[in-house]
Amino acid sequence: MNFLRGVMGGPSAGPQPSGADTIQKLCDRVASSTLLDDRRDAVRALKSLSKKYRLEVGIQAMEHLIHVLQTDRSDSEIIGYALDTLYNVISNDLEEEEQEENSAKQVDDLGSQFTEIFIKQQENVTLLLTLVEEFDFHVRWPGVKLLTSLLKQQGPQVQQIILVSPMGVSRLMDLLADSREVIRNDGVLLLQQLTKSNAAIQKIVAFENAFERLLDIITEEGNSDGGIVVEDCLLLLQNLLKNNNSNQNFFKEGSYIQRMKPWFEVGDDNCGWSAQKVTNLHLMLQLVRVLVSPTNPPGATSSCQKAMFHCGLLQQLCTILMATGVPADILTETINTVSEVIRGCQTNQDYFASVNAPSNPPRPAIVVLLMSMVNERQPFVLRCAVLYCFQCFLYKNQKGQGEIVSTLLPSTIDATGNSVSAGQLLCGGLFSTDSLSNWCAAVALAHALQENATLKEQLLRVQLATSIGNPPVSLLQQCTNILSQGSKVQTRVGLLMLLCTWLSNCSIAVTHFLHNPANVPFFQLTGQIAENLGEEEQLVQGLCALLLGISIYYNDNSLENYRKEKLKQLIEKRIGRENFIEKLGFISKHELYSRAAQKPQPSFSSPDHMMFDHEFTKLVKELEGVISKAIYKSSEEDKKEEEVKKTLEQHDNIVTHYKKVIREQDQELEELKQRINTLTSQNEQLQATVTQQVSQIQQHKDQYNLLKVQLGKDTQHHNSHGDTFQMNGIQTEEVSKLKEELEEWKNKHELLQGQLKEKDSVIEKLSSSQLEMGTTEQASQISKLGGLEHNNELQKELEMLRSQMQLQSAEISKLQMENQKLQVMNAAADPVLGDSVATAATSSELEGRLEQEVKELKSEVKALSEEKESLKQQLDSSSSTVAILQDEKSKLQREVAESKKEQDDLLVLLADQDQKISALKMKLKDLGVPVEDEDDTESGDQGDEDEDGDEEEQD
Repeated sequence: MNFLRGVMGGPSAGPQPSGADTIQKLCDRVASSTLLDDRRDAVRALKSLSKKYRLEVGIQAMEHLIHVLQTDRSDSEIIGYALDTLYNVISNDLEEEEQEENSAKQVDDLGSQFTEIFIKQQENVTLLLTLVEEFDFHVRWPGVKLLTSLLKQQGPQVQQIILVSPMGVSRLMDLLADSREVIRNDGVLLLQQLTKSNAAIQKIVAFENAFERLLDIITEEGNSDGGIVVEDCLLLLQNLLKNNNSNQNFFKEGSYIQRMKPWFEVGDDNCGWSAQKVTNLHLMLQLVRVLVSPTNPPGATSSCQKAMFHCGLLQQLCTILMATGVPADILTETINTVSEVIRGCQTNQDYFASVNAPSNPPRPAIVVLLMSMVNERQPFVLRCAVLYCFQCFLYKNQKGQGEIVSTLLPSTIDATGNSVSAGQLLCGGLFSTDSLSNWCAAVALAHALQENATLKEQLLRVQLATSIGNPPVSLLQQCTNILSQGSKVQTRVGLLMLLCTWLSNCSIAVTHFLHNPANVPFFQLTGQIAENLGEEEQLVQGLCALLLGISIYYNDNSLENYRKEKLKQLIEKRIGRENFIEKLGFISKHELYSRAAQKPQPSFSSPDHMMFDHEFTKLVKELEGVISKAIYKSSEEDKKEEEVKKTLEQHDNIVTHYKKVIREQDQELEELKQRINTLTSQNEQLQATVTQQVSQIQQHKDQYNLLKVQLGKDTQHHNSHGDTFQMNGIQTEEVSKLKEELEEWKNKHELLQGQLKEKDSVIEKLSSSQLEMGTTEQASQISKLGGLEHNNELQKELEMLRSQMQLQSAEISKLQMENQKLQVMNAAADPVLGDSVATAATSSELEGRLEQEVKELKSEVKALSEEKESLKQQLDSSSSTVAILQDEKSKLQREVAESKKEQDDLLVLLADQDQKISALKMKLKDLGVPVEDEDDTESGDQGDEDEDGDEEEQD
């Protein structure tokens, strides 16, 4: 009991009744009372005691309270008291004055234990979900708070119960649509707890239109200027999107990225940012980063990056980046956000390169950011963010890398000195007195050379003027000079990372590095490797070993004194192979190396921990094994390896040559296919014209046969009247027309023959080109098979075309023969001219009939058009009458309505008068005055009314 008194906060001694006795009596009343009012009063009393006597109420009353929730659903007041009591028992959100210092841990255990008891029966959680559906404020709000507390105490278990409950998540989603802000806001907090670390529930919530509702709430609350409700909505959105690729894809496809743009519309007046606005904007930027995180699948990140560019979100972020008066932490997070929005996306990187700062004269944003990076007065986190932004700008961006390196080359440096370039800033930071600037500039320059052998060779041309009067030295030599001067560890680590990146996979750079014997760089490096120093110096030794290993592995043996074999002998004599490999392996075992390898963003707790770059860790992982093998290889193995490399290069050259040949052949095949398609279309057109001509010739043949028959019948008649026909000029004109038509047909046939000859020549050229292609395709086995198949198909198509053309030529020759026969017969018929007379007669008859039919049709059309016009006029007149009638109808309806209204008013007045008359009659009867019946005359009624009026005046 002493423990109970301690928890209850009551006195430890005294004869007064304990709280446990009171709670027990109240529990008995809840369990045994038949009246609802008694049970309600008991539950209200338990609620008032539940905060002070949490343990007792939880132990004794929880079962009774759950029973109340099950049986007294009809009374919202008792349900609300029961839910509040359970919330006080389970929740740990007590006020500070009610918590004792020694019992803080015990209080946490109490909440967890009571939650475990409550959810042991899954029906209790299901019952709570049904209660949350109630619209009554006194039931719904405490239900939401209790369910939130259960999720805080035993999240995974309650999540699983809700997940398997029918429509469990959907019921809770309805809270976001509640018109009461208190319930809506607590519903957001409930969904925060519900969606923590549960991808299945996150997907269900997202597909229940959560994104739309949350974005609406954020807009209603004023976006970044809103209060803590906006913060809660943003946290819920992060729960739904972080590490959930399905929801991220749904968010992008639902065009919700476009709705994020108004969040970042910051005005010109950036002074007086509230703490809540800073928090909101920080969460909004983090939400953008969730969608474009480098840990997401590359395809999903790329599509989100493109969507952010097209909707103007990237432009909005760059505006904040270049604005003045923005708080430092918001500016830092904006730089990090822009970094990941442009990382690996060429379109976004190109846009970022075109952004200028609002200065006079305007400077590129990259230059302004680099100025902050190499400025030691800027905050450390801001400098890290700028470095990350520069790295993301150059990631998989050979165009951007070339632009940065070009600012260092002698031909592109601005001689006037009016503007500072990115290359000049990097060189200034590389050789400044600030070790952090040295490290950042070295890493930034290394990213400009990443996986770009061409730029590594171009950077060898860079010359630096170290002092007045001395000749300029190369950038590579200056880096080795600084290493030999014994500068700070951070500076040496940065320069060694730059040199390792520069020399890797670039034999010319290795040759330049080994060529200058004045500094004897590798002797100094080997001397450092051979010493045993502290941990930081051991890190430098490991990097020196890596640099020397790169000089061996990528050495092309162009320098006689520094061949691979001699360098390996030097290592074996001065250091020892085992010691060298041990020093090399120290890099990957370092703690700072492991941190840098985790994610691309440079995140360091302090400047002293800034040692390794993420991309450099990949390079170390790639080279560590091959360098170890190269150190133990003999000269014969090196020779074999070189021979293998040469054969591989030759093989690659052959493969590229064959690929080029195949590509050219594919292009030629495509061109041939296109030409064949055009030829087939032309052939089809020719066939159509030929068939049309055949039909026309057949018609002429039929006409000719008819004329021939008529000529045979009327020969004598025509001979007797030959002179008169020859004298007629019309018949001679018909004969000349027939001759002209025959000449036209001859010309058409000649044209067709010429076209066919042209097509034959084209087909022969195609077949010869196909044969030539077949000979060239024998160079490659793969292309040979494909080429033969294509050639066979083309040959078949050409053969078919030839056969079709031959058939057409045969048909045309037949037609020519028939035309010749016609000409002969016409020539024979010239002296007689009988057929022309028949032709003229028949044609004149046909023309007469046609003219008559045309006249009749014209007259019918004219009559129909006149009829149509008359009908149209009738329709117009009828429509106007209909309109007039409609107007009259509407007027009549209005008049009827007004008359009805007047009648109703009269009826009301008559009813009032009847009531007054009956009342007056009743008064007269009460006064003893005789009253006549209703069937009396109007005069009598009038006299009675006068008398009644006099009596009323006397009264």
